[in-house]
Amino acid sequence: MASRTANFSIDARDPRAQAAWWAQVLDDFEPEPDEDDDEEAGLRGPGGRSLLFLRVPEGKTVKNRMHMCLRPVDRSRDEEVDRLLGLGATLVADLREDDRGWAVLADPEGNEFCVLTTRADEAGIARGTAQP
Repeated sequence: MASRTANFSIDARDPRAQAAWWAQVLDDFEPEPDEDDDEEAGLRGPGGRSLLFLRVPEGKTVKNRMHMCLRPVDRSRDEEVDRLLGLGATLVADLREDDRGWAVLADPEGNEFCVLTTRADEAGIARGTAQP
């Protein structure tokens, strides 16, 4: 039998702020109950999986070795990039070409993540049209 993910741990200078920010980004993750713990904060996701933000003394200094790739659910890739920039993300690399490619963003503490096209975009299917 293979393993399954339990949680993804992300270093943070301010775990609560990071958890609050990512809760605005991800619609399938909810904040875990606050236990007045300044050392970690979490978001509970589908299948009991979670994102766990752990306090570390140092800030991010190099590129992430692993990162999340997000696929928008109810808006286009470009609309989602604009929404995330409005929440405080920063644009690291814009690799978008028309309806292809992705954008690399960073959260408020500098952790990179990507925003991909929606599956309909990748298939060349306009949103809101019936699929065979």
